[in-house]
Amino acid sequence: MPQNEHIELHRKRHGRRLDYEEKKRKKEAREPHKLSQTARKLRGLKAKLHNKKRHNEKIQMKKTIKMHEERTNKKTEERTPEGVEPGYLIDREQQRRAKVLSNTIKQKRKEKAGKWEVPLPKVKAMSEAEVFKVVKSGKTKRKAWKRMVTKVTYVGEGFTRKPAKFERFIRPMGLRFKKAHVTHPELKATFNLPIIGVKKNPTSPMYTSLGVITKGTIIEVNISELGLVTQSGKVIWGKYAQVTNHPENDGCINAVLLV
Repeated sequence: MPQNEHIELHRKRHGRRLDYEEKKRKKEAREPHKLSQTARKLRGLKAKLHNKKRHNEKIQMKKTIKMHEERTNKKTEERTPEGVEPGYLIDREQQRRAKVLSNTIKQKRKEKAGKWEVPLPKVKAMSEAEVFKVVKSGKTKRKAWKRMVTKVTYVGEGFTRKPAKFERFIRPMGLRFKKAHVTHPELKATFNLPIIGVKKNPTSPMYTSLGVITKGTIIEVNISELGLVTQSGKVIWGKYAQVTNHPENDGCINAVLLV
């Protein structure tokens, strides 16, 4: 963690002081008085610079106020057509417009939510006793700090094991997989594609970092050989897929592509 974020962290954990809002309001209220005091005390070049700065601020403020006034005038001009229309009808039109806008926003939200739906929304949680097997190392039976992964795993291309003395989690060679049978839901076809990585194991972040693949895990697969392209014409290289079977029982990984 960076050295300078302790205040933000403390604020997130414990919140602000109870009188923070009141103090802030009072400080803001005192600000103009302080400015006027400094303006009265300043002399010479500093006073000139200060006055110039205040002058620019005032001009900017007047400009923004004028812009807002013009906006409101335009709106009123638009509202009043040739035939005079009663106020309640104008309000009704506004309400209708607002309703249409809210409906479109809701529709967009629904589409967005549907886009990220997964084939298996609910997955059975797996305990550490299920996934890991205790390995007793050394001559004494007390040294039980090592764990062997009993589920299918994925490790990267350049993976090398740590020395046995320092290895905490053992991922057996027989349970390491590099390819998965991925079904495209729209094409209704299955392809044997190489795995790029494990995106998320819903059971635990630790399983994700270890590359443990269980039912419901989201994996990233290389789909460059399918020839799918984006709207701009670029070839899609990687896409996510969700595992739909128990790989440790079946001896293969079956997944559905998330389109």
